[in-house]
Amino acid sequence: MKDCVFCSILEGAIPSERFYEDERFIVIKDIEPKANLHYLAIPKKHYKLLSEMTASERDDLGYIMSAISQIAPKLGLGGGYRLVINQGDDAGQTVFHLHIHILGGQKMDFPRL
Repeated sequence: MKDCVFCSILEGAIPSERFYEDERFIVIKDIEPKANLHYLAIPKKHYKLLSEMTASERDDLGYIMSAISQIAPKLGLGGGYRLVINQGDDAGQTVFHLHIHILGGQKMDFPRL
């Protein structure tokens, strides 16, 4: 997508250190971290909301969630982590390319849900 910052990162037009990459997604650091360690898992296919996913994108998301659990220790998240997916304006989604926030590197003292 032409005006999407994450698509520009994926294409290499905007440089960003990739902490993980495979054929389905990348992991980069969030530029406005909300935890000591704050990464973004960004699918390579562009869609903005969970409700817009196709069957193959649902498969990709399941794959990404599973892969995060495998790479978490390499990201310094061996003690645990939190995953967040913001959906829409009211939830605070600012980049409209679905992505998963991976937060950790500290005791998560936010209210328990």
